[in-house]
Amino acid sequence: MKSLFKPAMLKYVTYLLGALLLLKLIWFVVEVLFLPSQGIDQPKEEEGKALYYRVKLTPNDAPPPKKVQIQTPTKRESDIRDIKLLAIYHASDETVVTLTYKGKTKVLSKGEIIDGYTLEGAGRDYAVFSKNGKTYKVPLSIQKGTPAISLHQNGTTDTQAKKNVADGKQGEIVDAGDRKIIDRSLIDYYTKNFKAIAKNIGISESRNGAVLDGFKVNFIRRGSDFSKLGLKRDDVIKAVNGQPIRSYKAAMDVYRKVGDMENMTLTIKRGDEEMELEYEVN
Repeated sequence: MKSLFKPAMLKYVTYLLGALLLLKLIWFVVEVLFLPSQGIDQPKEEEGKALYYRVKLTPNDAPPPKKVQIQTPTKRESDIRDIKLLAIYHASDETVVTLTYKGKTKVLSKGEIIDGYTLEGAGRDYAVFSKNGKTYKVPLSIQKGTPAISLHQNGTTDTQAKKNVADGKQGEIVDAGDRKIIDRSLIDYYTKNFKAIAKNIGISESRNGAVLDGFKVNFIRRGSDFSKLGLKRDDVIKAVNGQPIRSYKAAMDVYRKVGDMENMTLTIKRGDEEMELEYEVN
């Protein structure tokens, strides 16, 4: 029988297998002794991830700070009680009141407004105001030094004062020949003391037919400050500083401004003659 492999070929294959086995053995030894136990792989790129840290909060023994609320002062809204009614003139066609409001004396005619309160009218001892659709009735006040007086169309006075006003006026009226010099303290006194006016001078309407054309002096107390002004009984006051006095509103407008006047001229009618009386206020 013929052999499949030649002896030389078989020997060559045996040597080759032995050499491969030896190389494999050497590689195994090198791998065990010198190479890491795991293979080195190319790092795989990964998408970046957000880092989260768990924070451990420790309790704080100190109490949390208190919030301090700064309170801004609120402005008090006006109140009808701030209005103190001192005097009233009330007629069928005109209403004028004198009042104090927050320490200041003011004169209002019907329809005029003070801090949102509109004067609507008046009775014998009260005035009616309105604001925001509401109506308020303010009675005459009785205050020390400022008696409440209601003046009506017939020229009479109706006071609610229980006591007479203490006489605290100062100053004099000096005759300088062509004019009278009035101490301003007298004007301040009489504008705040209506009863003192009524005791020293009486004034009523002067009419030419149905038209009011001034105010007539019915009486004047002898030796009073008003007599020192040069006024006489039956004089008719026609104008003040050129402004005709033909209504109660015009008269009260003069009263409203008299405290600021430095000079004043009264135009009067005495008998059939018109004349002017000059005054200086200081």
